[in-house]
Amino acid sequence: MNNPYLSLDRIDIRILELLQTDGKISNIKLAEMVNLSPTAALARVQKLTKEGFILGYEARLDPVLLNNAFVVFVEIVIDKTTPNVFEVFTDAIRQIPEIVECHMISGGFDFVVKIRCANMDEFRRISGQVLWQLPGIKETRSYPVMEVIKETQHIKLNRPLKTN
Repeated sequence: MNNPYLSLDRIDIRILELLQTDGKISNIKLAEMVNLSPTAALARVQKLTKEGFILGYEARLDPVLLNNAFVVFVEIVIDKTTPNVFEVFTDAIRQIPEIVECHMISGGFDFVVKIRCANMDEFRRISGQVLWQLPGIKETRSYPVMEVIKETQHIKLNRPLKTN
């Protein structure tokens, strides 16, 4: 299978790094920083978007100011005796706005979810009225976060093998 990453050159990687740091950077500034004309820089960004390297743009919001600074990770074990339990569970998870991440895990449990809410009282409500009402839940373990040390969506980009 071909690795699409290998089609990127050092300028593509630099564009991705810059956009990852500042998605609102002007095309003129971006072009200047990668030593291209604005037209060529825009063409590169459009190509990277079309090829799926750039998935979109969104604003990062301050969870403290928006009363959503309380984070809890929850391990979930599913009752595997129920037919289609994984599909029904994942469909239900997608409908819960307080769950900001959900990952299927290999190991001692089936899923880990990240919940963002206002405080422990709100989490207790979510746990009892939302999580435990989900289809197929057999067991959960909750881990409230005391302090966020690092939280980013940035992807480490290595220099490609191809050179231009």
